[in-house]
Amino acid sequence: MNSVIVSNTVRFIVLVLLQVLLLNNINFLGYINPYLYVMFLVLYPFNGNQTLFLILSFLLGLGVDIFEDSGGINAAACLVAAYIRPTVLRFSFGVSYDYQTIKFSSTPAGSRISYVAILVLVHHFVLFLLEFFNFAHFLLLVKKTFFSGLFTILLIFLTLALFSRKSK
Repeated sequence: MNSVIVSNTVRFIVLVLLQVLLLNNINFLGYINPYLYVMFLVLYPFNGNQTLFLILSFLLGLGVDIFEDSGGINAAACLVAAYIRPTVLRFSFGVSYDYQTIKFSSTPAGSRISYVAILVLVHHFVLFLLEFFNFAHFLLLVKKTFFSGLFTILLIFLTLALFSRKSK
């Protein structure tokens, strides 16, 4: 249990610092930005305390907001994504999630992709909706959500592949 707390604490700090010091400076074609810090929401233990998860999700977004001076939009987007996560888990992993028997690395690829994609796209949609705060730019909202989401999803899977433990 103690190693889970340490690994989640390190992951939290590293992802916030990586996001604010490096990734926030990347902007492809004017509307594609990577938001790797969402990976904390993806990898938080499935059987972890949900109240603590909501608090940590808010603090994660708030940490990014403080450095970005973005007025709480990251905190709100993280909180929405964290709140719907159990539903997304149930949708992606089905009965396995209900019985708490899933291990992310050993689940079918399709389930992992749908779980990560839905969580990231919901986060990005809320983030950009709050950033624009009107539907006059709906096409730009959808475009930023889709392309930044796609880039973030690819980055998450590349990071997971890079740092996954090789088991024999």
